[in-house]
Amino acid sequence: MSDRQYVIIDAEDVPSVNFNKVVETSADTLRYNVAGDKTFVKYEGETPSFLVGKPSFSHSEILEILSNENWTTPLEEA
Repeated sequence: MSDRQYVIIDAEDVPSVNFNKVVETSADTLRYNVAGDKTFVKYEGETPSFLVGKPSFSHSEILEILSNENWTTPLEEA
């Protein structure tokens, strides 16, 4: 079982992300919410220092969060 954790951060905090400590490789690979003001990063093992104190989520928890309208634009019906 993976100990991968997910942390939602403000878009303005992206410059403080150390991409050597998370799964994502750069700011260009991040997924943002519909409003563009939040994103998330994944890490495994010890919590990176720049994420300490922020809530972390399991895979199932982040999937539930990302499935709501704040993160997913509904498809228009044809």
